[in-house]
Formats: sequence, C-alpha cells, structure tokens
Amino acid sequence: MTLTRGARITGAVLCAVLALIAAGWIVRDLRALGGPAELWEYWAGYMDSRPKGVPATSQDGAVLLVVHVLAAVAALRSSVAASVLVATGVVTLVVRLPGIWIIGASWMDGSYADELRTRAMIGTFVALAAALALIITGAAGRRPSDETGGQRPARPGRGASVLAFLVLGATGAVYLAWEIRQAFTLPSSVYPDWYTGGERIRVALTDAPPGWSSVSVALLCLVAAFSALVQAVHTRPLGLIAGGFVLSSGALGVARTVHHDMLDNFDGMGTELQLNMLTMFFSVLAGAVTLMALARGGVEQVPGGNQGPGGWGQGWGPGATPGQGAGPGYGPGYAPPAGPGPGYGYPPVPGQAPGYGYPQGGPPAAAPGTPPAGPPGYGPPPPSSPPPGW
Repeated sequence: MTLTRGARITGAVLCAVLALIAAGWIVRDLRALGGPAELWEYWAGYMDSRPKGVPATSQDGAVLLVVHVLAAVAALRSSVAASVLVATGVVTLVVRLPGIWIIGASWMDGSYADELRTRAMIGTFVALAAALALIITGAAGRRPSDETGGQRPARPGRGASVLAFLVLGATGAVYLAWEIRQAFTLPSSVYPDWYTGGERIRVALTDAPPGWSSVSVALLCLVAAFSALVQAVHTRPLGLIAGGFVLSSGALGVARTVHHDMLDNFDGMGTELQLNMLTMFFSVLAGAVTLMALARGGVEQVPGGNQGPGGWGQGWGPGATPGQGAGPGYGPGYAPPAGPGPGYGYPPVPGQAPGYGYPQGGPPAAAPGTPPAGPPGYGPPPPSSPPPGW
C-alpha cells in the first residue's frame, strides 16, 4: 500500500502547520528567556538556572518540531508516508492532550498572562485537530502500489529490526520500571499530580506532566519494539520518533549530571541516584543506536515473497532480481535442474519440440473400455520447485 498524491500533499500541509505551532512557542521562549543558552539550562533542569521570563515549552516541543518537519518531507517522498503520518498524528495527540486540562487549570492562574493562556489553548486545539486529520489522512489515503504507480512500502532489514527490538524493548522496560518505583517513593498526595499536573507538580504551559511523558515514551518504545520484532512497515517511523524522545531526554540528563559535577561523587551517592545517572547515559546510547539502525533505507515490500534483502526474498516470477527464485538471470542462487531442454517431463525425442506431454506418438495404449486420452502435448503438471533454502 502507498499514499495517493492528494493525501501526501494534505499530510505535508498538516505537518507544516504543526511545525509552525511548535516553532512559534520555541521562538517565544527564546525571546522571553534571552537566548538559546538560557532555554537549554531550563530544559535540562539546572538548579542554578535563573531564567529572565517564564518558559512555556520543554524539550518535548523541540522533538515534536523536528518530527513534524521530517514528517512533512517524508509525506511527499517516502514509500512509508502513510505510516509516517499516522505515527506522527498519534504521538502529537498524546503529547498535546494534557494541555486541555493544564492550560485552563486554576493552579495556572498567575503563572502566565491570560492572553498567553488563550493563545496556548487555541494552539492546543488546532494541534489536536491537525493530529486527528493526520491519522485520518494516513489511514484513508492508502491505495495499492500497482494502482498509484508508487514505490512499495519498505520494511526494516533483519539486522536493524533485531537491534531496534532489543534496544527499544530494554528502554521501554527501564522507563516503566522507574514509573513503578515512583508509586512507592512519591507521597500519595503528590502521586496523582505526577501524571496530571497540579500545585505540587507544576509544568510549563504547553508541556505534559513528567509521569505522563515518561509513560508515553515507554509505551511508544515497547510498541515500536514489537513492530520491529515482526518487521512491520510502521517500525521505522515509530522507532525513529521513540529514539528521538529517548535521546533528547538522556542528553539533557547527562548535561545536568556533568554541569553539577555529579560524576565526581558517584561512589558516595545512593544506589537510586547512581541508577538514575546510569539511566541517563543508557538513554543517550539507546536513542543514538535506534536512530542509526532505523535511519537506513528499508527493504522494499514485494508481493508474494519474503521482505528480506537479497536471496530468495526478492520474489518469484519473471523479472525477479538475482538470487534464489525463478525468472530470467537466475543469479547466484540455486538454478533449475540442468537438462537438455527448458521443460520437464519425458526426455525429448528427435524432431519434437521440447515441452510438457508425452513423447511423439501419443500416450501408451489405454486398456479396453477406458476413455480416450486428450490431444498430444498435454500431460501432468511439472513437479514443484524445492522450497527456498533446501
């Protein structure tokens, strides 16, 4: 399945709208805080950060900006544009959804001007509507590749799939483990605000609560890991988005760790703090490995054949590429049995064209009372070829 031209253009326009919304809030924060260095310090959570203004974004907004820009390009060019649009829409929907109750909450009174909160609410509803439209466009705009003449969707290669499954699965499990730990460490009066925001756990105007964000990324990693296990077409967009969120979270955590010289006193810290720092470094490694593994081009989906690169996975029938399989130019794979003619059946007889059927002169005489045999040249079908790899 591929995406029609109209759906590609629609998806690219929707992604551009989402990118403009995310970019507008980042530009606002850059002006309010005085520059990118101050915004970076706030995003990283430096304890000595003293921003000049009140930021309205987090690093999730920057990741979404990159996702929306790349999705707009992929919508016009990629063979997996449908999966890209659906994945982008789902992630945007999940990240922007908390803004519905956070922006208008009473505990946000006094933190931001009413005009800014109104703009944030309008932007949130526009982003949610665009995200839903992306999902509908990606799902309804698909057509068989033969009808549109476009490229067939490409699946990730076997090696990339295995690597993504291991890394993303481990990352999702680690993130969920930390969330389970929060249930035992946070006071009961604070724990709900960890996922919904509140007086005790304040968040930026367009940001999601920390627990909500962490669980969302963990589930995204686990879904992408399962998709990689079965080499699904949507593995690459889901995995790349998950890798971007994991890498950004880990990079900011490592920057905070280095800025406060926490590594110098690593041995003297408690076990939980040590594990927390190790998780930050692991996130950087996991995010980078995921991006490098899935950023490479996938293997084109071929009807009727395995999706693996080369070998017998390239398909069957006329026009098959070199490898194991039937078709002209059998290549380095196994070839048809050597013989004097291109057909199977009885040995050829001088003066008779090769093919299927009985030798010239007709079939053997039938027993009395049996119906006459069909015309010469028709006989039993040829034996089936051995399965690949035998």
